[in-house]
Amino acid sequence: MSEIALVHYTAPPVVGGVERIVGRHASLMADAGHSVRIVAGRGGSQDERVRFVPVALADSLHPEVVAVGADLAVGRATPAFEDLARRLEEELAAALAGVDVAILHNVASLNRNLALSAGLHSVLVRPGAPRTILWHHDPAWTLPRYQPSLHEGEPWSLLRTAWPGAIQVTISASRRRDLADLMGIPEDSIVVVPGGVDLPPEGAGGGPAGAATDRAAAQPLPGADPLLLTPARLTPRKNIELAIETVGALRAMGSPAGLIVTGPVDPHDHTEWLYLERLLELRRRLGLDQAVIFLAQTEAGHPADDRLDELYRAASALLLPSWDEGFGLPVLEAAVHRLPIVCSDLPSLRELAGDEATYVQPDGGGEAAAAAILAAIARGPSAALAERVRDSYSWPAVYRRHIAPLLERALS
Repeated sequence: MSEIALVHYTAPPVVGGVERIVGRHASLMADAGHSVRIVAGRGGSQDERVRFVPVALADSLHPEVVAVGADLAVGRATPAFEDLARRLEEELAAALAGVDVAILHNVASLNRNLALSAGLHSVLVRPGAPRTILWHHDPAWTLPRYQPSLHEGEPWSLLRTAWPGAIQVTISASRRRDLADLMGIPEDSIVVVPGGVDLPPEGAGGGPAGAATDRAAAQPLPGADPLLLTPARLTPRKNIELAIETVGALRAMGSPAGLIVTGPVDPHDHTEWLYLERLLELRRRLGLDQAVIFLAQTEAGHPADDRLDELYRAASALLLPSWDEGFGLPVLEAAVHRLPIVCSDLPSLRELAGDEATYVQPDGGGEAAAAAILAAIARGPSAALAERVRDSYSWPAVYRRHIAPLLERALS
């Protein structure tokens, strides 16, 4: 088998959507017999078969990276940036020695550490370099929230060009359209590989029909009905304000509603603690301190997988009111737990759920979202969607149908 390196800013146990995918991919590749290493600035390996190779300067929150990033955000590529990129190039060349395929998750997409992007580009265009797969979760040039800190020319242009010889991968058809337009390449040259979900045991699905015992035993809001679950990182694009306002609207209607928000603050942006502070102020202003819980405060960050399963089984409905989603893993998780789904009307989420979810506008207000919640609960969960997710989006199915052929292509 082959030597594969997965590269990101951080790795599990650092909590984040991409980190979770990197860890799962590493284990699946090891299952298939590959020799796998994770190269990142912070984190480790949660699978004894997977080697962790630390490159401290790859971390998006390394003090030198943060300092250089402040200049880059206003359009200044300074000598300090050039020096950092050169040092990273040297360290990365050593970290990737002997690798057949290097898979870069988001580091050729986001401007979290442009010195890392530049260093990797220099290493991977050398003769005899590993075959490169660029895995684009969040292409910065296509997302308005990143536009103010992007500028013409290098190194920013590394995030909008197809690196020579690299295979381009993204996570949904909507992301593929955006990426093709950005890079000026055909859509069919970009591979779509969806995320996957770990399936709960048969018969362990939750939702309102079978969750009474779980709700009493597992959830930190006894008596909340409906109990809404928002498995989202604490970052403004997740629009958690609307989830809080929805609970307020339901309570104004006479329902003792509650909300659990499971995610941590973005591990690549410490300034987003300010967002949590704004959410806490909104919660206080609406009188919902006892009705809305952030697990980032009460359970030291993102819950473990078994705890998250408990919360899905305890909840009455999923509420995902995001402004933007590249994929939408909580939709899959809710589906296999037989939970009614209410989510923003976004192309990536419709791609997953079709007509089996109830859709809201992210700027539609709490009353409209509350009405959608009640309608979704009355409608009940979709057995058809649950079965489709089991068939097409379980991690073994995703590996077999998408990842294994991608590796075969890269190694051919």
